[in-house]
Amino acid sequence: MKIVKQISEFLGKYMAVIVLAVAALSLFVPQTVLWIETSWVNYLLMIVMFGMGLTLKLSDFKLVLTRPKDILIGCAAQFSIMPLLAFALGKLFALDDALLAGVILVGTCPGGTASNVITYLSEGDVALSVGMTSVNTLLAPVLTPAITYLLLRTTVTVDVMAMFISIVQVVIIPIALGLVINKLFEKATRTVVEVLPAVSVIAICMIVAAVVSHNADKIFATGITIFAVVILHNLLGYVFGYGVARLFGLELAKKKAMAIEVGMQNSGLATSLAGTAFPNLAMATVPGAIFSVWHNISGAILAGIFRRMKDDQPAGE
Repeated sequence: MKIVKQISEFLGKYMAVIVLAVAALSLFVPQTVLWIETSWVNYLLMIVMFGMGLTLKLSDFKLVLTRPKDILIGCAAQFSIMPLLAFALGKLFALDDALLAGVILVGTCPGGTASNVITYLSEGDVALSVGMTSVNTLLAPVLTPAITYLLLRTTVTVDVMAMFISIVQVVIIPIALGLVINKLFEKATRTVVEVLPAVSVIAICMIVAAVVSHNADKIFATGITIFAVVILHNLLGYVFGYGVARLFGLELAKKKAMAIEVGMQNSGLATSLAGTAFPNLAMATVPGAIFSVWHNISGAILAGIFRRMKDDQPAGE
């Protein structure tokens, strides 16, 4: 078990590099991973969400009652900044309907478990990060389809009900199941949780490999534009998330958590939903796949910058 734990810690530590390597392999030598079917994406995402549920306790949700201001600010920032940035960037770069739909889906999704890890590495407020991820994820079945519809209703047809059902099946049920199992078998899950980073990294890598390899030609066909949009979307999310926290006078640890939580999205969910909500727009899966790779790289870099920021000498203050 000790060896497994060490492997898990290694994979968690070098997640960004590993995901980048898998993405490069999938893009330039797609035939090596074409055996990973895109139909597996939902099941792989369910594994990641179940793992997230195993790490949660009911006490994590008490943050909503004890620190409602922080959570409210975080939720409002999450579901306003990223969707509006996605829409603005998509229009600014004149993306076609499929890519615009994919970028907006990334923007309307909640944060993922990666944001909690990056917040921890950044010496940010982990409790706030987990609280925001949890609450935003629970709000996602309603807000993600609703905001996506509002932003895309004049551009493409949005299957709101299919998105709602998919989020409940892929996200809510696995998280709830993990939460219940953790409550009933807390002692046993402590051991399992130690290897969750490895399971999550492997699942995320397989999701990236499946989407990128099966869409390699399409990704090359989009040119550099979609990469620029995805990178700007993520980086501006960090900037605006930090700015909102600063505007409300939150302390540095909370600013870090807010920036990361807003900028890092559950892009795996966006990729999954693209196939459900836009079955006739194959390219809609591409932005989520690119975002999955990029935000792990940028998050790791940001963690290094944030670690050097202290309350007595905050950078840029």
